Parts: sequence; C-alpha cells; structure tokens
Amino acid sequence: MTTYIDFRSDTVTKPTGAMLEAMMHAKIGDDVFGEDVSVNELERLAASMFGKEGALFCPSGTMTNQIAIKCHTQPGDEVICDADAHIYQYEGGGIAVNSGCSVKLLNGDRGRIDSTKVAEAIQPDDVHRARTSLVCVENTSNRGGGSCYDFEELKNIKQVCDENNLAFHIDGARLFNAIIAKNETPKQYGEIFDSISICLSKSLGCPVGSLLLGNTDFIKKARRVRKVFGGGMRQAGFMAAAGIYALQNNIQRLSKDHENAKAIAEVLNDASFVSLVLPVETNIIIFETKGITAKELVAKLKEKNILGYAIAPQRVRLVLHLDTTNEMVAKTIEVLKRLM
Repeated sequence: MTTYIDFRSDTVTKPTGAMLEAMMHAKIGDDVFGEDVSVNELERLAASMFGKEGALFCPSGTMTNQIAIKCHTQPGDEVICDADAHIYQYEGGGIAVNSGCSVKLLNGDRGRIDSTKVAEAIQPDDVHRARTSLVCVENTSNRGGGSCYDFEELKNIKQVCDENNLAFHIDGARLFNAIIAKNETPKQYGEIFDSISICLSKSLGCPVGSLLLGNTDFIKKARRVRKVFGGGMRQAGFMAAAGIYALQNNIQRLSKDHENAKAIAEVLNDASFVSLVLPVETNIIIFETKGITAKELVAKLKEKNILGYAIAPQRVRLVLHLDTTNEMVAKTIEVLKRLM
C-alpha cells in the first residue's frame, strides 16, 4: 500500500496513541440528556479558556457556524462577511437554507474584512432592504492562505457592531493557529465576540468535532437549534475525550506546522512553475501556478506520493498538520526542487 505525504488538509490527521488512550478511558453517558461526563468536561474547559459562560459540542464546524447564524438572525436578515468566507463558500448554501438570510459579500484582504467596509455595508433602516443583523469573520482565513487578523482591527469591527446593534461571530476553525502565530490568548477573543466556533478536527488533530461558545442564553438557544439540525449525540464522550486531550496538549505545537509551511513556501517562491505564493503566516500555503494548471501539478506531485489540493484552475493549497514529520518536509522540498 502506497504511503502518501498528505497535504490536502489538516483534517486528514489520525489520533495519536495518547489521544486514543484518552478516548478508550472516557467517562460517558447520554449527552442529549446532558449526562455525558466527558462532553460536559470538554464544554466547561473550552468555555473557561475563552472566558465564555457556556459551550456546545457539535459534529462539525459547519454545524457550529450554521447554528450561530440561525441564533443571531431572523429570516429575511442579512449577514456581512468576506466573499471568500467559509460560511459562504463551503457550507452548502446553509445561510439561505437554514436561516433564510441573504449575504452581503465584502472584498477584503486575503479573506479579512475591515471596520470601514463593514460600516459601509450595513443596510439603512428601510422596509425595502434586508435588515443587517450579523457580522461574521474567519480567523485564520482558509482561502486567504491561513492569513490572520490584526486583533486591533477585530476590536474596531466589534465597535461598529456595538454601535449598530449587530451580533459578532467568528468562524475560528483554525483560531488556535492565529492565537499561536500572533501571540494572543483565547480570552481576548472571548471578550469581543458574541459567539465563537472552534474546530477540534483540523489543526488540533481530533477525529471529529467542533465547539460553539457563547453566553448562557445563547448556548441554550443553540442547543435547541442543534437538535433541530439533527446534531444531538448520545455517548459522544469518546470524541469529547479526544477534544479534551487536544486542548490540553496540541495547541503550543502548532508553531511547528507554521515553521514547516514557511520552509516549503520558501522553495516555492523560487520555483519556475510558480507565479505567486500568498504570504504564509500559519499552516496553509496557497500558490499560483504558471505554465501548468493546478490539477496537472497536483497530479505530478501525486506521482511522487505527495498529495495537494487544486482549489482553483491555477491555485494549489498545501496544509501542514500534526501528522507532518520533518522527514516529510525534507522529502517535499527535495521533490519541489527537482520539479524546478
């Protein structure tokens, strides 16, 4: 069986032996009855880290985002986000289907919007217009190449939200990458966002699961919406135990993924088949090809047992993660240099 160096996503990781051990010894119960010990512990731990009153364990980041949007809006409302935002690009039209809302798309900087554009995008109080009710940001930005927000700009957007009575949600699928890269703390985010989604199955290496955080009333409402969405789980403690392990052990090591991504990006910057490499801040590399399509280059890499992902006709994405070893990075650099 062929062994691949898999850079398609940080969702491809397998649980480590220590994580599996934690899962095997999880204390469980029926979470729909609120009796799963490990789920309750995970939710308390995450809420405490961010200084929020509560948390809700869900199967996916798409679900946590979609629950948050439904909780913050009414049908006919409008949501402001970047044109490359995950909630718009990759969640199956859920904003329209689940919440009956329209979307105001902003052209930001590598997936990051600013307070001036947000303020300009707010609809006037007019019966002919959709009612703006929610602003969503994504940190890090997937399609922005793992770009991070400047925290001061997030505070500026929060001020605009407060002045206009808008809710403020963050899709933090890879928020811990931003926190490590920018030397920030979870509590900083807890202080300014009404709701926070964090993914456990990407950079943190869990097999499945995401968390939605907010105040007590918000989480109570979110729990009801999760039920409607079919997201209520029973003995989910086995998965929750993986989440507890990840939050306690797998955050600080993210800096290694960032270092590896920068090392590979450095080689790509000099490659003859690359016209542009987006600035690398965290664990995602996005580059544009020249003289070859993204699919053709991905196929060539696969011949060398390296898996990448063509996200556009001329754009390739590589994602570094928990299962990437130093040997894999060295092998990838060697292959790229030979292709040059």
